[in-house]
Amino acid sequence: MKKKTRHEFRIKRAYDEPSAQDGFRFLVDRLWPRGLKKEALPLTGWLKEAAPSSDLRKWFAHDPAKWVEFRRRYRAELKKNPAWRPLLTAVQNKNVTLLFSARDAKINQAAVLKKFLEQQQ
Repeated sequence: MKKKTRHEFRIKRAYDEPSAQDGFRFLVDRLWPRGLKKEALPLTGWLKEAAPSSDLRKWFAHDPAKWVEFRRRYRAELKKNPAWRPLLTAVQNKNVTLLFSARDAKINQAAVLKKFLEQQQ
């Protein structure tokens, strides 16, 4: 019997080069990444509704001192908002790469969303 391949969630800056391992590529920012033309960013979709609310994004402002509270607030938003559900369906077929535009690869909404999605599987 053939073993079923398990696909995974990944995160990557929108400005990084695409790779074959990316699988489906979803932008999970509320705003389009600065300096990138829409035709220059290969995407499966843009799930801005799955990104933090505008109020939460502005409050956080990528301040590391607010990281713990940001994660708590964003997870609370995700629990009330089913906009992330298509990502669970997509990962059943291929890897899913969550694209973000923040400079910090560890302190950003895609990192929170990735962990949240992994807990939903």
